Amino acid sequence: MRTQGHLEGLKTAKKIVKAASDRGIGFLTLYVFSTENWKRAADEVGFIMGLVKQHLKAELNFYRENGIRIRHAGDPAGLPPDIVKELQEACEDTRNFGGLQVVLALNYGGRDEIVRAVRRMNRSDTALTEAGIRQHLDNPDVPDPDLIIRTAGEHRISNFLLWEGAYAEYYISDTLWPDWTEADLVAALGEYQKRERRFGGVS
Repeated sequence: MRTQGHLEGLKTAKKIVKAASDRGIGFLTLYVFSTENWKRAADEVGFIMGLVKQHLKAELNFYRENGIRIRHAGDPAGLPPDIVKELQEACEDTRNFGGLQVVLALNYGGRDEIVRAVRRMNRSDTALTEAGIRQHLDNPDVPDPDLIIRTAGEHRISNFLLWEGAYAEYYISDTLWPDWTEADLVAALGEYQKRERRFGGVS
């Protein structure tokens, strides 16, 4: 049942966030709901939104206890008002925490983010440069990801962090996200540490 899978996936997210925090990881982006996910059945979308709202309310103490900052990536204009309210309050409540920063990609699409960045850039009369676009992304102060993990054996980018992920390393796991454990995260990090990152250059 898809709704049960979403519920288990939410439980997994909390476990992985805690594991990442314990290992001193600075930033973790979770792809919660994409701009394309609105195409799904209305009851499934409603269930996911309900889970998000419930999580933001119920787990705030967890983020406080672990010094974790919550951030948002995506277009809030397309979200239900009650979700936007909970999201804004959670981000504001944790904004001064110095631990792991968890970016919730909610109503997020990489192409949409770039379009919105260009629109913001045009309104500010910023020159059309890479730096100008970067400055107007959803979280311009968040560094580009070093590692992007795909679960369930998926080999697609899926419209995720198209700008920021230009030189990210990819790790493909055959394990479904709801079945992920701390050991899976450790395996992904171990594999990443073996990579040689050249950013278009040579060794």
